[in-house]
Amino acid sequence: MRTVKNHARVIAVFAAMALFASCLWGCETQQPEKSARTKPLIGILVYRQDDTYIGLVTKAIREALANDAEVEILYAEDDQLVQNEQIVALIKKNVSGFALNIADPQAAATAVDTIKKAGVPVVFFNREPDLSSIKSYGKARFVGTNTFDAGIMQGDIVKELWDRHPEYDKNRDGKCQYIMIQANLDNPEAVARTEYSVKQARANGIAMQQLGETLLCNWDEKLAYETMRLVFPMYENRVELILANNDTMALGAVKALNEHGYNREGGGPAQFIPVVGVDAVPQAVAAIKKGVMSATVVQDSTAMGKTVAAMIRNAVNGKNFLEGVPYPWDESGIAVRIPYSRYSNGQ
Repeated sequence: MRTVKNHARVIAVFAAMALFASCLWGCETQQPEKSARTKPLIGILVYRQDDTYIGLVTKAIREALANDAEVEILYAEDDQLVQNEQIVALIKKNVSGFALNIADPQAAATAVDTIKKAGVPVVFFNREPDLSSIKSYGKARFVGTNTFDAGIMQGDIVKELWDRHPEYDKNRDGKCQYIMIQANLDNPEAVARTEYSVKQARANGIAMQQLGETLLCNWDEKLAYETMRLVFPMYENRVELILANNDTMALGAVKALNEHGYNREGGGPAQFIPVVGVDAVPQAVAAIKKGVMSATVVQDSTAMGKTVAAMIRNAVNGKNFLEGVPYPWDESGIAVRIPYSRYSNGQ
């Protein structure tokens, strides 16, 4: 009986010790880590790693901050819960500020609330959340573009192509039969590019007729390629134009067209279908120069990256966000809009 009681006492003591250690560990993890760093830590949080354009922006931010800060880049792989955990982890490491490419623009309020409690500045970039969530925190700002401008420029490009190349109207019916490749349904930028590209082309006098349903390809080249491989044979003799929300998906479409004998380097006009994207990533610029893609809308990754870096650097140093920044606030007073331009090869 005594042995049983002794065992019980031992177990109770160990349990109490474990509980105490657990409490100490839990308490410690709630406190920011002490650091010997001599430069501020800036966290660059990116929605996913395989987005070519965002990769260029991230590179520009990192390079612009290289002499002024320690930089930690984390990828959420399209998962907002993962990104929320990354925010908390960096706060525990005494992060001085965030450059945040939000994974889910519709869930930005949680990220803002967490960062607000830490009292550090944050500059959202590219993927635009509801600006009301940014306005809720005085140290939060946004750098992006006017969501509809890229679509408008695509519509203007369509007008230029049709004026320059009447042969693109293959069936001579006076209409432009097109396939639309959209990123997804819940991204405001994707929705705006789809809507305004067609709306602007129509405003320019081009009769636009969509073939089939809008193809949803999540900004992804491989998905656009695989989707177009399957869809193109259904409309091969009718397709006169392909519009894509970004260059990555446009390049996927070009690759699929290549497999069907179209848009090959050195090929004739009868085997060419104009493809128009957005971003002017190096691969798309190269494709345009080769004559296998028609045009793109330039979204200046370097300008965006340098602007984000300048604004978060200013905020961390207690300066005005826009000190030394060549762009003004838009009408919201909290967002900077980088202008678009067009790129083609005179085709």
